[in-house]
Amino acid sequence: VSQALPAIAALVDKVAEQLRSGGRLFYVGAGTSGRLGVLDASECPPTFGTDPEMVQGILAGGLEACVRAVEHAEDDPEAAASELCSRGLDSRDVVVGISASGRTPYALGAVRYARDLGVPTGSICCNSGTPLSLEVDFPIVLEVGAEVLTGSTRLKAGTATKMALNMISTAAMVRLGRVLGNLMVDLRPNSQKLQVRQVRNVAEAA
Repeated sequence: VSQALPAIAALVDKVAEQLRSGGRLFYVGAGTSGRLGVLDASECPPTFGTDPEMVQGILAGGLEACVRAVEHAEDDPEAAASELCSRGLDSRDVVVGISASGRTPYALGAVRYARDLGVPTGSICCNSGTPLSLEVDFPIVLEVGAEVLTGSTRLKAGTATKMALNMISTAAMVRLGRVLGNLMVDLRPNSQKLQVRQVRNVAEAA
């Protein structure tokens, strides 16, 4: 991940620029990669007080695939394009395809559709020289090497991908002024824990 920091920073610059202009960030993927995108997107509203529309995760097979694998869904690039179309994708947005192998048709379908509309694109994958990396404006390559269980990308690839996603969303929100130093000053106090944190944030900031 540390070797990919310049590429992550370049994507963060573009994401912050697009969000500042009223655009949205879409993470698109299948399986573990897609679930991680959904997870990162779902954390943005409570952590940074964002509108749920600002950062969205699109998972092959729909949200059902978060809890039950829908393996065949990853082979349908048209489904990804259709989903982005239904959400009104336009040039203010940015689409990040996530695929450990860098070859998943669903992720490829998403970035190709976005590119055809003039939408900036990025990718996160764990192999170099992959089709997905070659299709996008801002490729991030996390070369984690072979998994302990061959082909089980929920392991090293998934861990590295989660780290990169944390960096992208957090750094973009810092750029948008949604934190003060290391304080989450825009969090939504929807629980007792967060209400206490909100009070503590004000006290520390003052």
